[in-house]
Amino acid sequence: MSVLIERKRGDRRSIPVEAVTASSLAAARKRLSAAQKHWLETWHFDGAPGSQVLLADAGGKLARVLVGVDPAEPLAALAALPIALPEGTYHLAEEGVTLDARLAALGWALGGYQFTRYRKARRAPATLAVPAEDLQALAPLVEATALVRDLVNTPTEDMGPEQLGDAVHKLGKAHKAKVRDWVGNELLKHNFPTIHAVGRASHRAPRLIELSWGKSSHPKLVIVGKGVCFDTGGLNLKGGDGMRWMKKDMGGAAHAIALASLVMQAKLPVRLTLLVPAVENAVSGNAMRPGEVITTRAGITVEVDNTDAEGRLILCDALAYASEQKPDLIVDFATLTGAARVALGPDLPALFANRDELAQAVLAAGLRTADPLWQLPLWRPYRKMLDSHLADMANAGGKVHAGAITAALYLERFVPESTPWMHLDTYAWNDADRPGRPRGGEALGLRAFFEFLAARYRG
Repeated sequence: MSVLIERKRGDRRSIPVEAVTASSLAAARKRLSAAQKHWLETWHFDGAPGSQVLLADAGGKLARVLVGVDPAEPLAALAALPIALPEGTYHLAEEGVTLDARLAALGWALGGYQFTRYRKARRAPATLAVPAEDLQALAPLVEATALVRDLVNTPTEDMGPEQLGDAVHKLGKAHKAKVRDWVGNELLKHNFPTIHAVGRASHRAPRLIELSWGKSSHPKLVIVGKGVCFDTGGLNLKGGDGMRWMKKDMGGAAHAIALASLVMQAKLPVRLTLLVPAVENAVSGNAMRPGEVITTRAGITVEVDNTDAEGRLILCDALAYASEQKPDLIVDFATLTGAARVALGPDLPALFANRDELAQAVLAAGLRTADPLWQLPLWRPYRKMLDSHLADMANAGGKVHAGAITAALYLERFVPESTPWMHLDTYAWNDADRPGRPRGGEALGLRAFFEFLAARYRG
């Protein structure tokens, strides 16, 4: 991994990066030459978070970098530097403000990401040298994050249901896992009717992709990801602004694939199943219509109140199938509702769980990994918002209230109370460039869930 490399003990070839604040700048100045102090004054460097200054030695060679940080946000501390600094190798100096070095290095690596499928990289990122143990811990997380970003950033033309399946097959080959697909009418033959109903209008066949890995003696873990490769809204057609970025509606699948890769790479003692229902929600003569009633895999009849509430339809068959395997835990990821974004904004995924102790463990893992989540309630009285006058339930409520909660309550109907289950409603996207958070696809909740799973199954 080029953005992070191992720093050998005693290696003095890399350039030190010293973290400072406005209050610590005076102490940092004492370690500088007169010329370097003058340079600080020339540039009016005050140690404000996000600021930086490059200092040369007597021969004019870059010798040290001072960077202003907020110690409370170590992930962002160095995140702008890979693209801002000259190419070369740097290390976090021992002098200066104390940061969580591992989180700061992770931020550096995340800030070095560039999506290069359709154009060349702007430049090669600067490299950070870190201790071997940090490199070993961080490399899989950085690679998994890049996988999420790459999958989400790729336009639907090149990331349809088949290509999403290819990503799972590639992952299975890398880890010697079994992968199988149900495609097109095979979904009806094998009783996945809602996945078929959502995807049947597209010229690209819907599918359910299943990856299986691990020893049968280990606890069963099922990871499910919503793979709507593009969402027009169906016959409840989205407006132009709402449709513009719907290539990212497979962000849940991207998270699920990346989390599965982390689980297998870490060799966690689990019997893993990854399920990705992959569709395009398109418009054509055979498109799913509002008012239709579908009998789901679980035998629950669902009235289609809104064809733009399609994610929960493809997930309900996958969750029912997951539940049949009597797992120790089911986790699903989905870019499910705009309501979650209205409630919590783009950076804070909404977490739902049918076991409070599970939610608390994941929330704590999110704090440890600077990957925060926020729990919303499975408020049972709101189930009535999904009532249908002719089926067991509707796929959406007629009200504008509590959209994220009612979506989670819909999914909960397909998971037995005896099965531990968690659902993450994530955005999977950055609307603008920020340090360590380039515009485009983003992994939100990935580190938190892997930290939780590692603690749960490896101890």
